[in-house]
Amino acid sequence: MAVRNDTLKDRLSRSREIKISVIGRKSGHTISNPIWFVLDGDKLYLLPVQGSETQWYKNVLKNPSIRIDARGAEAELKAVSVTDAKQVSSVVEKFRSKYGANDVKKYYSKLDVAVLVQME
Repeated sequence: MAVRNDTLKDRLSRSREIKISVIGRKSGHTISNPIWFVLDGDKLYLLPVQGSETQWYKNVLKNPSIRIDARGAEAELKAVSVTDAKQVSSVVEKFRSKYGANDVKKYYSKLDVAVLVQME
């Protein structure tokens, strides 16, 4: 059951972590992961912890449909891969200001890609 965007945005604005569900590129099964995110207006940015090597990222490349769950507010949205170095760097900066540079450095091993999910 999907909720209206304003409810979802409200929950996102008060969350540090969301759950994403993607379709496995080989299995076809739904795979869920808790991840960090940054909400910037109508854009939701995700940063795969192992960059382009991250399994859920590889799944999104094959099937861009992604379900996000922020404390029970869910939506099925479309994910777009961000590979431009300048744009990825901008997303990394957003993550650093939200979570702190030390934690981003500690948990994220490869910063070569990001994911953009359009809320509208």
